[in-house]
Amino acid sequence: MDIAKVIVDVPVRSTDRPFDYSIPESLKLWIEVGSRVAVPFGHRTVQGFVVSLESGETVVNPGLKAIQEVLDLLPPLSPELVELADWMSKRYACRRISALQAMLPTALKGKAERLISLGDVEEDTAFSDDELFPMFADTGNEERLITEFIGRNGEVSMKQLTRAFPEAAETVKFMLRRGVLVESQSIKDKMGKKKLKAVDLAIGITAAREALNKFPKKSARQKEVLSFLIEREATLPMALKEVLSALQVTASTVKGLEEKGFIEISEIEVYRDPYQGRDFKPTTPLPLTAEQEVVYTRISRTLEEQLHEVFLLHGVTGSGKTEIYLQCIKRCLDQGRQAVVLVPEIALTPQMVERFKGRFGSGVAVMHSRLSVGERYDEWRKIREGKATVAVGARSAVFAPFSNLGLIIMDEEHETSYKQEENPKYHARDAAIRRAEQCGAAVILGSATPSLESYHAARAQSDIHFSPVLLEMPTRALGNELPKVNVVDMREELKEGNRSMFSRKLHSALAERLERGEQTVLLLNRRGFSTFVMCRSCGYVAGCPECDISLTYHSRSDNLRCHYCGHAEPAPKLCPECGSEHIRFFGTGTQRVEEELGKLFPGIRVIRMDVDTTTEKGSHEKLLNQFRDKKADVLLGTQMVAKGLDFPDVTLVGVITADSALNLPDFRAAEKTFQLLTQVAGRAGRHQLPGEVVVQSYTPEHYSIIHASGHDYLSFVREELKHRRGLHYPPYCRLVLVTLSHEQLPLLLRMAENYAMNLQGKARNLRWYGSLDKLTTDVLDLLGPVASPIPRLKGRYRFQCMIKWRGTIDVIGLVRQVAEELEDSVRDTGLQISIDVDPQMLM
Repeated sequence: MDIAKVIVDVPVRSTDRPFDYSIPESLKLWIEVGSRVAVPFGHRTVQGFVVSLESGETVVNPGLKAIQEVLDLLPPLSPELVELADWMSKRYACRRISALQAMLPTALKGKAERLISLGDVEEDTAFSDDELFPMFADTGNEERLITEFIGRNGEVSMKQLTRAFPEAAETVKFMLRRGVLVESQSIKDKMGKKKLKAVDLAIGITAAREALNKFPKKSARQKEVLSFLIEREATLPMALKEVLSALQVTASTVKGLEEKGFIEISEIEVYRDPYQGRDFKPTTPLPLTAEQEVVYTRISRTLEEQLHEVFLLHGVTGSGKTEIYLQCIKRCLDQGRQAVVLVPEIALTPQMVERFKGRFGSGVAVMHSRLSVGERYDEWRKIREGKATVAVGARSAVFAPFSNLGLIIMDEEHETSYKQEENPKYHARDAAIRRAEQCGAAVILGSATPSLESYHAARAQSDIHFSPVLLEMPTRALGNELPKVNVVDMREELKEGNRSMFSRKLHSALAERLERGEQTVLLLNRRGFSTFVMCRSCGYVAGCPECDISLTYHSRSDNLRCHYCGHAEPAPKLCPECGSEHIRFFGTGTQRVEEELGKLFPGIRVIRMDVDTTTEKGSHEKLLNQFRDKKADVLLGTQMVAKGLDFPDVTLVGVITADSALNLPDFRAAEKTFQLLTQVAGRAGRHQLPGEVVVQSYTPEHYSIIHASGHDYLSFVREELKHRRGLHYPPYCRLVLVTLSHEQLPLLLRMAENYAMNLQGKARNLRWYGSLDKLTTDVLDLLGPVASPIPRLKGRYRFQCMIKWRGTIDVIGLVRQVAEELEDSVRDTGLQISIDVDPQMLM
């Protein structure tokens, strides 16, 4: 092939298409679809991805620019992932380069770097221009130093050169103009492969043993090193620092052995292993219950036939879904294929890693955002180079570079964290199903509370995007009962004089667990000490200067913080408006609950898990291990403690405020509340000890709380679907949320109205526009523009339009087209348009 079609890493609309480049003869054997290349683009060098190859006969332009270099020996993307990126671009109205970049580890998101090397000017003319350029008459010595510096290094970056010669800017420019120096550009990755010095025998093992007997007494330390290496022949080469540390010898001792020809010291490549030094206890498959056996048999039949099929595994908490995952993966690996396991929260990853590494050992690669850039890169390389067969991670693990994928598992499939909120705004579930379809793989979507979209698609079997096979496990694997749920009406508590954040029921239940040495999980889905600060004299509420949102008080730092833009300021002692001292903290956050627990139960040991306590690397695992080792009585946290965790001594779960999500302006509010309550209730009584749940609510009559307290998913679904059908919300239609933002409100309002008018007009011309009340397909409706629920974020005002539609019409393409036309008409005004297809958050 002579021509490569390349998507360049220039994220603007005009470049969102493949560009043709000729392939130099020297690179023809190296370039494939998915290769990452450096190409000239305008006056610079940029990174690009090869998306297709063509014969030169089909290209008219003979003066094509050539690819400069291939950046990887192995293409980082397979043809299948390149095709998936193209699908994502159309499905989520994003640029192709954004989709391609989302599939790569951060280490490979390279940037162009300016490099300086010596030109071909002959040495005797390099310093002979004093008469022509008298202003540079004194630069000869500086030129010589610069030339020697670059000559020693071969090629240096502009950054290295300016650091070595900070005062030589004019001299460098002069040398570049005369050709003494030549400037070029190269793509450099953010992170390279880790290398270290290693020691190996330079002679055969027999010769080495013979040499031991001939060592003079004065070389006893060198003899000790050689003997050490002979004993460990099977594990050579060995890191030099390991040898030095084990024998307490100096580097010169080892160097002396190399000079004598007995050993050789070289650089070897090593993987950065986030779990280095950790021993995972091997586990064996557990016997399956009758329910599990039915599910496993059905899925394994599909795996055996290597067919593409999607399963929705609806199993109550504790029903043994993880064991089904493990045994299905084993069946997949036995066929020589690979598997991906997606988990929604980083907090779930430590326990998942333990289970999967215990079963499949070093063949498991872990991919999530709390690893360092280098660790993530090396885990990704383990997969690409075939050293790992199972990938466990958050949503981006769906792009793991496996060559023969046979199974994708999505645990807690209902979780909104599977939807990326930044560009590209993809949903991991849809990307997983599409990828599995490409390679004939099976997909398991597992949950105790499946999303209504997935459950309805499985029941109706009429969804045009996917129709999963429904598999159900309604009982717990150990045969124990689901925990009893007590709903406490906090309005009644207040009437009876209890002004504490803990109801009498929860207080007494906590006291019982402390007395019996059992453990408790407490959920409050709100971090910080209090939710807002208000002056009781004038009503002033401390708000963020950049966002239309109140600031949250954090007691340990004694400051107010915005959880959207990160703005922080000291907590006021006096009201900024009226000067009153009556400034008070209202609402409850996790910090305040922790403080209150200490007052009510002196000596209680509390582990708090929220964004504030889990910022450090490994903090999730450290905190969960402490709780598992019974170094705490209570695990208090936000939603990260609500799912997936399994501790045998947890017999009580308390929900401080069950209504926190119910009043949000989101049609999924009831569903999210039901899911959260059901999931957190499932943490109690998972083993021999019986469990109990106390749910505190100010609206205990709400159907989501009533059905959650009865563990009654089907009744909740029936009631919630009635509301969705009447209001035309998913799963009875699809949504696109278009958000426009600008720093000037009048200009934004005009542009938002312009967008809505143009979209409506084009839809009418296509005969798509109409009411969803008429039960017809191929119809769309438009709501808005209206101010977003949070009207200003990070100093920008926000308006939104919501588009609802049914059928097979290309609404996404139309929405994107109208957005691009508006951007073209108001270029350079600072307008930003965000398109979110199938949004999970409407805030």
